[in-house]
Amino acid sequence: MKQRAPLTLAAVSAALAAITGVAALTAPAADGKAVDGKAAAAARMPVERSLLVCPGPSSSEVAETTYTAFTPGAPAGEGKGSARLLGATKDAKPVLEPKDRGKPVGATASGADAPALTGSADGVLAPGWTAQLTTKVTVGRARGVLGVGCTAPGTDFWFPAVSTAKGREDYVHLTNPDDAAAIVDIKLFGPDGLAKPEAGASESIRVDPKSSKTVLLSSLLPGAQLADATAHVTTRAGRVGATVQVNEEQVGADWLAAPTDPAGSLVLPGIPADAASVRLVLFAPGEEDADLKLRLAGPGGAISPAGNEQVHVKAGMTAAVDLKDLTRGEPGSLMLTPADAKKSAPVVAALRVVRGSGAKQELGFIPATGPVGTRATVADNRPEENTTLLSLTAPGADAKVKVTASPGTGGGEAASQEVTVKAGTTQTLTLAPAGGKGAYALTVETLSGGPVHAARTLSLPHEGIAMFTVQGFSDDRSTVSVPRAAQDLSVLTR
Repeated sequence: MKQRAPLTLAAVSAALAAITGVAALTAPAADGKAVDGKAAAAARMPVERSLLVCPGPSSSEVAETTYTAFTPGAPAGEGKGSARLLGATKDAKPVLEPKDRGKPVGATASGADAPALTGSADGVLAPGWTAQLTTKVTVGRARGVLGVGCTAPGTDFWFPAVSTAKGREDYVHLTNPDDAAAIVDIKLFGPDGLAKPEAGASESIRVDPKSSKTVLLSSLLPGAQLADATAHVTTRAGRVGATVQVNEEQVGADWLAAPTDPAGSLVLPGIPADAASVRLVLFAPGEEDADLKLRLAGPGGAISPAGNEQVHVKAGMTAAVDLKDLTRGEPGSLMLTPADAKKSAPVVAALRVVRGSGAKQELGFIPATGPVGTRATVADNRPEENTTLLSLTAPGADAKVKVTASPGTGGGEAASQEVTVKAGTTQTLTLAPAGGKGAYALTVETLSGGPVHAARTLSLPHEGIAMFTVQGFSDDRSTVSVPRAAQDLSVLTR
């Protein structure tokens, strides 16, 4: 009997200290007004603390890893703050310590000793704090450019497009930033539903405090060959950062980040113009099947891929669609919407993308990405010509955004540009700081219209191989909604 995966709610994150000074509480009435009859209002306030977790970058002795951290905003201004990314071990040492807003800071590491990282930022460095790791491996099974953004720790992660097939090595990286152990479960769902794992292998996986652990997915299903699967990572206790590293024999390697939360409509932005192979992998975690329309948003508008206009996804099962050379020479983004507007079932999705052919292939993944919202940043971009391409997609309505390239880690002047994105299109641009040296950050801010989805493609070719990695932008949640005080209750404690 097939077991279906329920939609689970992520545990509520630790309370954000978003208000300076003393705040008085307001008791709302049934009509949404405060007890004194005045309408209760909410203000947006900057967060005062942000947490990030980064996986261990590579097991290759020839790996070269760049870490970049950044907080958007003007360098000058009132207030103080601190930020530190440390090796995720009990004897942790600082790797990155940004000092100013608007100025990225970078570090490099060689070989397989580069650690997983954990860290926090507070004060003026907390709102929008982001970090990125980019690894280049020129030889061996893990050859390629592997890029991933560091994430907030959580309790619930979906990873469509994993595999246990021959020639694939998919490792789930689990990093525990806290002082108590985390207990993790991993479930794998193939085209027939929940796969039966080796007894006890996928449950109650212990991740010690301030440490990281990797789990080879094929070790959970000895002898099984799932070409397309979905991994569900949850915690019974504690929280972790979770990311999947994929090594594919004779093809390449990259990180597969968790996509945006399950939803009825999704956008997968940033498919390279020269993609030789595009494979869509989907999973419906609810109780209802999903029927979806597929459209490719390109520079001139949206089209339905011939022969793949729709896809049916059975509840609790993984589905895959081979879209081949979908973009046909133009960059684009894949948009998924319900086939019947009156019937929507949540799904998660990711793309496996290959550039090149034969011995010159390179692999990358594009998970479904949420809107950039008010503001979003990707930290590690390179000023060299044709290395960094930004893709902007407006799936439903025209939108205007502001794109800012920060100074580089080695200097330069910030540059900004406003871009109008027509509904149903993907617009691309390159933007770098004037005279910039070293890695720089790209920040996208929504000015009007939208929503807008964005991704950055970083290309670092090597000996004729189009090595690349794609990172999506997500709202940096640099502010939180705080109810305004309508009645001072502090007298009750005097």
